[in-house]
Amino acid sequence: MKLFLTFSFSLLVFSLFAQDLAILKYKGGGDWYGNPTALPNLISFCNKNISTKINPKPQTVEVGSPDIFQFPILYMTGHGNVFFSETDAENLKAYLISGGFLHIDDNYGMKPYITEALKKVFPDKDLVELPTSHAIFNLEYKFPNGLPKIHEHDGKRPQAFGLFHEDRLMLLFTYESDLGDGWEDPEIHNDPAEVRDKALKMGANIVKYAFEN
Repeated sequence: MKLFLTFSFSLLVFSLFAQDLAILKYKGGGDWYGNPTALPNLISFCNKNISTKINPKPQTVEVGSPDIFQFPILYMTGHGNVFFSETDAENLKAYLISGGFLHIDDNYGMKPYITEALKKVFPDKDLVELPTSHAIFNLEYKFPNGLPKIHEHDGKRPQAFGLFHEDRLMLLFTYESDLGDGWEDPEIHNDPAEVRDKALKMGANIVKYAFEN
């Protein structure tokens, strides 16, 4: 209990005085390192447009490391398998319920693995789809139809799912949208400027929500 309270206090203090993002490194063989230009570009967009002062170079942190408590926001992506050990699950749960925020962006094919992995973290919680009225779609930039579609993949509609603790959205899982591809350097996917703009604006809303809640 004392350790948990120490982590909670550290996270609170850090979130009040610093703005840093970290990429979450996980086990299982999935490409946690995917879309290397995505987060730096999102950080640059946020610093220019929503008055954040985020370190331009995101850090990398492992799920089971106590270092995750140094970051108010964690970002996770990939295409394939995700595995959390018991230690990973306990550490991530403590981080999230003590005020941390995790954005998981499915880069395609991640959903069955992350759904199973999250059951280790919160056996009694299920991912629930966010309504378009949720604050995350109505902050700095308005998304009246919810999550934007960036890449087609299977042609399914984009969906935003969440896990809540005491009515606070602590985890966001973006599915069939592929925001990270839209954040990458324009020459990587050759997306139209308006598509990249939507992706970056939605990302800015996510960052703003995480810092303010």
